[in-house]
Amino acid sequence: MPAVTVDDLLLLKRVRRPDPALTAERRVRGVITAEPGFEGAGFPIRRAFPGPIAPRHTDPFLMLDHVGAVDYAPGDAKGAPWHPHRGFETVSYVLDGAVAHQDSNGGGGIIEGGDTQWMTAGSGILHDEMPTEEMLARGGVMHSFQLWVNLPAADKWNPPRYQDIRGDKLTLLSSADGGALIRLIAGELDGHRGPGATATPIILVHATLSPGARLELPWPAGFNALAYAFGGQGTAGPENRGLREGQLALFGEEGGALGVTAAARQEGPADDFDLLIFGGRPIREPIARYGPFVMNTRDEIAQAVEDYRSGRLGTVPAEHADVPDGGGAPTAD
Repeated sequence: MPAVTVDDLLLLKRVRRPDPALTAERRVRGVITAEPGFEGAGFPIRRAFPGPIAPRHTDPFLMLDHVGAVDYAPGDAKGAPWHPHRGFETVSYVLDGAVAHQDSNGGGGIIEGGDTQWMTAGSGILHDEMPTEEMLARGGVMHSFQLWVNLPAADKWNPPRYQDIRGDKLTLLSSADGGALIRLIAGELDGHRGPGATATPIILVHATLSPGARLELPWPAGFNALAYAFGGQGTAGPENRGLREGQLALFGEEGGALGVTAAARQEGPADDFDLLIFGGRPIREPIARYGPFVMNTRDEIAQAVEDYRSGRLGTVPAEHADVPDGGGAPTAD
């Protein structure tokens, strides 16, 4: 797994352990096993949600897909050809492999090990996400995530924006005892900020725990909290609920701290316990959803479908512009 790492965690700034005398650790509301399926042109996924979890417990998040890890033979790699979005943000985090993105605003680029693509669809955009020519020709391992983040009604009509967040731009931190590496992709954690600019207040972390290590994080009041395991096994919460690869822990709302622990002995190919830990401030607005469109009313969904059919969400191919790192693509007319 070529995600960003460091040789010596002790050289990193540390996230302070929450004081148990001042705040309680959140308990685990439930553990969900991701469901297998296929997306795009036929690539395999494990979908952590939506599913059996009530949307109010994941708000402002709409979906989490775990892509792979799958080892493609030459010529077999698959992606998601041109398709529309409106009303939310897609966050793609790549661990292995490489994905080439292009959109109808002229934005795009290649993301690979440790990189994040943050696309705010806003008022609407067309894009595709495909394996690079090199990966298609040679094959190789593809391992990534896509997280959908809702936008409040006031932001759904904003112009589209694209952020290309390279792995070396992530904020790297250590747990209080040096047993875990924390890659802060977006949001604020104990006074440290990640590089991702978010319309909806969230925190997104990739944490790697050494065998037997425990990670305790301060967590803001009013944010929900989830942890998805994608390598190794361990436990979550003060009750030590078991958590293994492909499972999502949903934390309760009470308390200002989160805790996860890696099993002292890791079974299988993983040497460590890897998790996505994320949460955000719920939007608490009505949701009308139809495929790649997420709005507030059925009338807005009907409008999105008509706008797409009429070409008002953009056309392809687009004339690509040079977009600086972290910048936004030029907006459509």
